[in-house]
Amino acid sequence: MELSDRKKKILQFVVDDYIETAVPVSSKSLTERHLSNISSATVRNELFALEELGYLTQLHTSSGRVPSAEAYKLYVSDLMVKDKLSVKELDYIKKIFLEKADNLEEVIKSTTKIISELTSYPSVGLKSKDSGEKIENIKFFRFKKDQALVIIVTEYRLLKDNYISVPEGMTDEQLSDAEKVLSNMFSGKNFEEICNLKPELQDDFMGYKNIFVNVIEALKVYLQASEGDVVMEGEDKILQHPEYADINKIQNFLSVVTSKDKMMNLLTEDGKDIKINVKIGTDGYDEIPADCSVVTATYTANGNKLGTYGVIGPIRMDYQKVVAVLENVGKVLESILSKR
Repeated sequence: MELSDRKKKILQFVVDDYIETAVPVSSKSLTERHLSNISSATVRNELFALEELGYLTQLHTSSGRVPSAEAYKLYVSDLMVKDKLSVKELDYIKKIFLEKADNLEEVIKSTTKIISELTSYPSVGLKSKDSGEKIENIKFFRFKKDQALVIIVTEYRLLKDNYISVPEGMTDEQLSDAEKVLSNMFSGKNFEEICNLKPELQDDFMGYKNIFVNVIEALKVYLQASEGDVVMEGEDKILQHPEYADINKIQNFLSVVTSKDKMMNLLTEDGKDIKINVKIGTDGYDEIPADCSVVTATYTANGNKLGTYGVIGPIRMDYQKVVAVLENVGKVLESILSKR
């Protein structure tokens, strides 16, 4: 059934007030705060109709109404007035990202911190494993006689935590030659293309097959280590919300955020746009307690997926603030990285 404009406006006020106060909303409070030009009896009738349609529930016959999951979904998709971040908040986002702009890994680590700080909810993120990212350069630094540090320079980051074995008798000049050969071979290719290369098919490989194989293995280790790289920030912020004075709700929440598999399922998205995705526990998501919501967005730069980030919190979440933060963080992040 299509809601009338008046029902939509009343439902919007109910959700807004309940998010703000965590107190069931009565017809009297609606009339006093928002609808002084409408009689209390008319407002009561509209609330009853919205309850019959499944958008509101009444905890007790004498109490006010609280929004249902259906109300929150309609609120986010159609009723919510989009919030704007302050200049101070936008400057904070830019400052943190600009300080880390030369190191994508640090930028990504900062994302969950920024989101949690600005929303006052626990923030969660899943870094992308984009095999389409292209390599620009390879560098070798001898660590021991038979070991070298490999630094792989991509269009977005430095991969520098991998060591490879080198023949003990290999001179520094020979290692430098191997570096040049591999840099020429890998430059402009993405991870997937490089992992599928065959050294014996390369005419210019000049006998550095072992080095080649070791670098490929190091790259595969990096990609495997990145899988399931779920990061969280601000888990303790959940205690700031009155719903979580209940120990059972805290336990349900912890059962989600301490499970990597559950968090990965919640964050896995196919899109490449800053599209807001809202998941509510009562909608049948096994990973989310019924009293929780997860709001996420997927971030990209120059067409490459960086990861999916969002917040997890009570179903009575400040969706206006959360959506504004997620959208603006994504826009600032994409703008800064695209200009690097």
